[in-house]
Amino acid sequence: VIAQLGPLGPLAGTWEGEKGDDIAPADDLGIENNKYRERLVFEPILPVQNHQQQLYGLRYHRTAWRLGAALPFHEDLGYWLWDPAAKQVMRCFIVPRGVALIAGGTAEPAAQTFMLAADLGSSTYGISSNQFLDRNFKTLRFEMTVNVDGNSYSYAEDTQLQIPGQSETFHHRDSNTLTRVVAKQIHA
Repeated sequence: VIAQLGPLGPLAGTWEGEKGDDIAPADDLGIENNKYRERLVFEPILPVQNHQQQLYGLRYHRTAWRLGAALPFHEDLGYWLWDPAAKQVMRCFIVPRGVALIAGGTAEPAAQTFMLAADLGSSTYGISSNQFLDRNFKTLRFEMTVNVDGNSYSYAEDTQLQIPGQSETFHHRDSNTLTRVVAKQIHA
């Protein structure tokens, strides 16, 4: 089953990291830099059959806390999917601020590094937001680079926002390096 998950196979399990760096819009719409810790849990799901398409995947849940804080400041959940025939890796997720994305990209089955992207208005790898966010923090594009090497998982995300009154696109960036704390046993 690990081979069927392609580049997602090494993610199965629980990961934790305390090196998170979040560059986000501040309350005054300037730049805020938050250091954070997070926990990610990836659980294999049964294969999904879409007529001729066979998908393999992981259900995931991510929670992040500012360093020293007891309550989380971010959470998202969804699925990571692998389409081996098309060599497509996808991340389908929702953030409880009212944003849903399907980001995707091409990867080889044994890739340790791969990239995903989503664009506003795309009918395939796209972005949908609630009315408030669409007016005030419109997400134009999402990009993510992933690297998995043994028990180390790192990522860099760039969520590109259009904020009224700002002529430049705001790059909301998140990055972290996590270590596997629990390996998930995958059975055939």
